[in-house]
Amino acid sequence: MSTATAPLLPTIELPYDDGEPMDSPWHRAQMELLIQSTHVHWGDRSDYYTGGNMFVYFSFDQVRTHDYRGPDYFTAVGVDGTKERKAWVVWEEGGRYPDIIIELLSPSTRSDDLGTKKSLYERVFRTIEYFCYDPESRDLSGWRLLRGRYEAIEPGGGGRMGSDVLGASLGLWEGTFDRISGAWLRLWDHKGRLVSLDSERAEAEHARAEAEHERAEAEHARAETAQQRTAIVQEAGRFLGLFHRQGAQATLAQLRRVGGGRVDRLIDEIEALDPDAGHALRSAGS
Repeated sequence: MSTATAPLLPTIELPYDDGEPMDSPWHRAQMELLIQSTHVHWGDRSDYYTGGNMFVYFSFDQVRTHDYRGPDYFTAVGVDGTKERKAWVVWEEGGRYPDIIIELLSPSTRSDDLGTKKSLYERVFRTIEYFCYDPESRDLSGWRLLRGRYEAIEPGGGGRMGSDVLGASLGLWEGTFDRISGAWLRLWDHKGRLVSLDSERAEAEHARAEAEHERAEAEHARAETAQQRTAIVQEAGRFLGLFHRQGAQATLAQLRRVGGGRVDRLIDEIEALDPDAGHALRSAGS
């Protein structure tokens, strides 16, 4: 856990918003996807806080100089997760800093995310894990704090990187979220399964139910077709018996009473049972 000695600061008003929007709708959606995934992954746990695009206040000088720092995503473990926060104020959190931070790169933030922020998170925040994801190049980089310095995390299977803090792996997933298609950074559990959101699970269950309904309807249709086939073959057999007893003209007259397109179908079936009988009925009707 990342901790620091809480400074003695006067009561001050802290800004919670600098008025600057996130770089793109994708950045906003990716942040929300990571936050939701963390909640699903940890279920009913309440000993953590996860947030995004939220200022982290850690010193009075930072407040005085308006040097605001707002990670795109972060999680702190071992804190009251039920407490509502507008910002992460270190001295109000018992000196606690985020344990994991993820920054989503863009052309305007790349240099800062890989330089100034990385150094800040390593040397001041002492954040255990730091990840950067570039949606344009689809590159994922990660570092873990070891012996006071960041060391690169090597990717594992599928190019995913393990997070000890989250107890999960971070990796790319191609799909659509919040009506935006692309390559998303997502969580994968220790068994290599994608951590699916509640909405995705509901959609998957609905799709399974729809598929089962369609399968049942198709099976019912096949059963009906089989029954109909059996019935018409049996009816053709009765007319074939009539043919052998009364001849072609009497049988054809009875067939015509059936009406519609069933006459030709019945003659086809009679012909399949007895080609000579079928030929005789066709000749009688011509």
